[in-house]
Formats: sequence, C-alpha cells, structure tokens
Amino acid sequence: MALTKKGEFWYGTTSGDTQAELRSYSVANRHEAVRFAASKCDCGCRSFALQTDEEAGVAIRTCTDCGRQHLMGDNAEYVEEAVPEAHECVCENEVFELMSGVSVYEGTHDVRWYYIACRCVECNLVGVFADWKCEAGDAAAFLAKV
Repeated sequence: MALTKKGEFWYGTTSGDTQAELRSYSVANRHEAVRFAASKCDCGCRSFALQTDEEAGVAIRTCTDCGRQHLMGDNAEYVEEAVPEAHECVCENEVFELMSGVSVYEGTHDVRWYYIACRCVECNLVGVFADWKCEAGDAAAFLAKV
C-alpha cells in the first residue's frame, strides 16, 4: 500500500511506507536519511513499545512478545542522564513497528542525525516519533543496534 493521508496524519501498511514517511520528514528537516534499518528482537518479534528522551539522545524499545528491553543505537553511554517517556499513537495504542534512519556527513559513512519512525500496529498511522543530532560514527554499526 502507498501512504494515504487521512486528516493531518499519514497511514501505511508496510515498512516501505514507514521508510517513505521517514525520508520525507528527514528531507524537510534538512538532514536527509540515507540508511535505514527495521527493528527486530532476538526472539523474532517486530512490534515494540517505545520510550525516548530526545534531549539526552536515548531510545529504548521493549519487545511485545518476550518483554526484553533494548537500547537503540549508541544509547548506552547516555542512558544514565535520560528520562525516557513512552510514546502513544493518536488511537491510544502503544505498540509499533519501528524503522530507524540516519543521515550521514557528506563523503563519509558517519552518522549525523538519527530518526525513529513508527507504524502503529492498530491503526497503521506512520510518523517520525523522535529525532536528534547524533555523532555515532559508522552508520552500519549504529543501525545494527536498533
């Protein structure tokens, strides 16, 4: 399915739709995401509760199947200072499929900006729920930890 706008929000059904919304958001933010990765728990589940603290640069996903919490990206070094808050969809659901994207510095593979997009598993709303400047080094290594 392609992205569909209903009122002020966008809806989609695939990770491609979530990635398209993330890319659009990042272009508007002037730090275009060029590398992407979908979150997947070690147990195989792809749906999560999400908590973030954009000021501290911290995101934590909690698997809806096994309950495992996972720090996303390079968060381990910032989590002590963070006060993460839970995300909720406009439909009041708190379970999402997650897509991360990063922009990189020109001529490098080094992360410049980090985006977390979500697709609500109940209503299919897609949107970027968190983003921040991120000096995380190699994009591939960073995205392997989302």
